[in-house]
Amino acid sequence: MRGTGIQKSDFTETGVGCIHYGQIHTHYGTWAEETLSFVSPEFAARLRKAHTGDLVIATTSEDDEAVAKAVAWLGDEDVSVSTDAYIFRHTLNPKYVSYFFQTEQFQQQKKPHITGTKVRRISGYSLAKIRIPVPSVEEQDRIVAILDQFDALVNDLTSGLPAEIAARRKQYAYYRDRLLSFREAA
Repeated sequence: MRGTGIQKSDFTETGVGCIHYGQIHTHYGTWAEETLSFVSPEFAARLRKAHTGDLVIATTSEDDEAVAKAVAWLGDEDVSVSTDAYIFRHTLNPKYVSYFFQTEQFQQQKKPHITGTKVRRISGYSLAKIRIPVPSVEEQDRIVAILDQFDALVNDLTSGLPAEIAARRKQYAYYRDRLLSFREAA
């Protein structure tokens, strides 16, 4: 389902959360529980909404890799979605689907469907042709748990940096001990 018209001039300080397609490229990661922007409740009443668990997909970009960048909406309230984004309603683990949209397999499937010259885009019709592997719910949850840990290590300074420092300390101790251990002379 395609989002509806939200311009940056429609943003307000408070109100109903909204996701503008451009912010999917610049602000959001794999998933979000809060929005960066808001629109008035009156304006939001006329807009299409993403529900908790939906995937919000940016359908335009200046480069092919960023076409169809997605964010799983995990917030408590519905959010309004802008025109150049699609709302994908499904029954899978939302983070699993969002992580899948980052894979090489997804990139290869979408490539033949991208159109445009300066501004690259993919249609909802073309997105519907992409095949998402569907393991059991338990396997989806297991995959998400593993990828969430890696994501935290890579993107969260509070957990990633200390883990990296600890790993380097272990590596340092290992090489120090190896380099400075000598056979006793007989």
